Amino acid sequence: MRNKQQLSFLAGILLFAFMLFNPFGFEPKAAKVLAVAALMITWWITEAAAMPVVALIPLVLFPLMGISKMEDAAAPYANSVVFLFMGGFMIGLAIEKWHLHKRIALNIVRITGTSGNRIVLGFVLATGFLSMWLSNTATTMMMYPIAMSVVSVMEENHKGEGKIGNMAICLLLSIAYASNFGGIATIIGTPPNVAFVGFLEKKYEYIFQFIDWMLLCLPIAALLMITLYWTMTRWL
Repeated sequence: MRNKQQLSFLAGILLFAFMLFNPFGFEPKAAKVLAVAALMITWWITEAAAMPVVALIPLVLFPLMGISKMEDAAAPYANSVVFLFMGGFMIGLAIEKWHLHKRIALNIVRITGTSGNRIVLGFVLATGFLSMWLSNTATTMMMYPIAMSVVSVMEENHKGEGKIGNMAICLLLSIAYASNFGGIATIIGTPPNVAFVGFLEKKYEYIFQFIDWMLLCLPIAALLMITLYWTMTRWL
């Protein structure tokens, strides 16, 4: 593994040097930016260096290579969108640390009931709600073991019935789709939302407030989850 990292590290440097020779005939400053980007992409994909280190490369190389001044290179790191990302990650870490996601999920499932359709409804609601505040991938990974536990209990109680396999498929698909739909509902629900808000603010000077986003997107997410529940319980 260490040899692979060393080779990836060296490959990034070689690609960086190659791009500095400007083989595509770009303007000098553009060629330098492309070289830095190639270095970062190589190290990021291959994990030759820690991601926080890779993320800070422009802060060091841009001023050294004359691409931009230090204050200009540092400005994007203090963007409001970055702090919005940080806030979302902190909420997610707090929820995971105190196992709040399990409490929410199990309570929702308990309230909705224990019949097949109601269990699906509970998982759709729980996954969608959690995904509003956590990343879609994290929510899916949190809900997966809970769903597997429910399926195991159902297999014990209904041995010999072929529909348990369909129930497992239904729950897993519901979790996968509901995590994506729930992520639409808030700005911090998924990173692309934050990136889009940052783009609007920078390009068009339009600031999307958190509550405005929810008023616009929460009904869409709810409609998608209703459609998901109807599809899963009718077709599977």
